[in-house]
Amino acid sequence: MPEIPEPPEGGEQEWDQPTDRDGRDEREPSPSDSLRTFGAVLQALREHAGLSRAEFAKLVRFSKHTVESVELGRRMPDEDLVERAEWLTGNTGALRKAFGFLTRNKPGLAAWFRKWASLEKKAISLSTYECRLVPGLLQGEPYTRATFDNSVPPLSDEQLETQVAARLERQGLLRHRPNVPFSFIVEEAVLRRRLGGPVVMREQLGHMLTVSEMRNVTLQVMPLEAESHACLDGPLQLLETPDGKRYGYAEGQQNGRLITDRKEVALLQQRYDTLRSQALNTQKSRDLLERLRGAL
Repeated sequence: MPEIPEPPEGGEQEWDQPTDRDGRDEREPSPSDSLRTFGAVLQALREHAGLSRAEFAKLVRFSKHTVESVELGRRMPDEDLVERAEWLTGNTGALRKAFGFLTRNKPGLAAWFRKWASLEKKAISLSTYECRLVPGLLQGEPYTRATFDNSVPPLSDEQLETQVAARLERQGLLRHRPNVPFSFIVEEAVLRRRLGGPVVMREQLGHMLTVSEMRNVTLQVMPLEAESHACLDGPLQLLETPDGKRYGYAEGQQNGRLITDRKEVALLQQRYDTLRSQALNTQKSRDLLERLRGAL
């Protein structure tokens, strides 16, 4: 059995304290792809180090059951486990880096969207451009139901309710984080599409008018007659975290991409800033929403 490596200079890890957190409800209802991948890498590194699961569990000071659950992708690993596993397997940084991309299998959220949803919760600013439908954070419940009613293949009643509940829960970000600025740019064509019928769309336009009155929400409409457009490549989202990191997100048919490259994020930010100058200002956007609602 290999010797326990010495912690880094400064003693950042409290190696003398037991840290098994089995009392927490950290088990997953079903494994996410990221958890399964992380678990497989952890198991491979453990076996490469010549450690049985029981030996490894003892050295990282977590139970064998916890280690097994993590390796099988059924459990979100504790940060202490990740750090100690790093030192036991050569301190390559692979586990530490992969840990930052882990996501839970949250019901109602698409697998490719979960990481972005977790970043939203701690963001200090969030910007969204949409050209397909009203952004999820701005949707009223009838409109949300209409979007999922249009799913192909159709959703079961249980699936639809789960999806609707997850989206409505996510909208709590606007209310619970009043100091975070939320910026939205929506294509006029989206507002003219009568998704769900005139009654649903009228309610949706009214909902957007109400939400846009919040001090932390800025809503702009990109008019149909605009002759310049900085975001012709499609919808995008941008956010900044408390530590100053910026991320982007782009979504398509049955997939989504988290963008972490600083140059690419900077390019998307430049496009979004340009689009803000091309869109109607907030008052003209509200006026347009009022007119569209009145016409229904």
